[in-house]
Amino acid sequence: MELILNRKYFPHGTNGELFFNGNKICNTIELPWKANQRRVSCIPEGKYLIRKRFSVKYKWHLEVTGVKSRDAILFHPFNDALKESKGCIAPVTAITGEGKGRQSRLASERLKEILYPLLERGFVIRLIIQQST
Repeated sequence: MELILNRKYFPHGTNGELFFNGNKICNTIELPWKANQRRVSCIPEGKYLIRKRFSVKYKWHLEVTGVKSRDAILFHPFNDALKESKGCIAPVTAITGEGKGRQSRLASERLKEILYPLLERGFVIRLIIQQST
């Protein structure tokens, strides 16, 4: 199963659209591209695996695994990548600017409602990140 993230890059953030089985789930926001530098850059385009993960801070959430030279890349709620992200991906209901969005908690819950049951049943979910055409 594939989750497709189509990105557009801007100087102050990266905006995207997230699709599953051809259906748009939500928009996304991330840090701008800065050569995959930890804590200041979005992750590189490519193919990754998604898994469920628990932390005290974010409770149950989704983690992107297999990112070269990076770890703890999460899907979790935030509305301003430059102020709130250290390299993660935020689902948002709408884009409001470069790396900015709104209603991230709502979009995050929708994403989890779709993916958690599949992950719990043992399905493998691949995230494909690519530049939007």
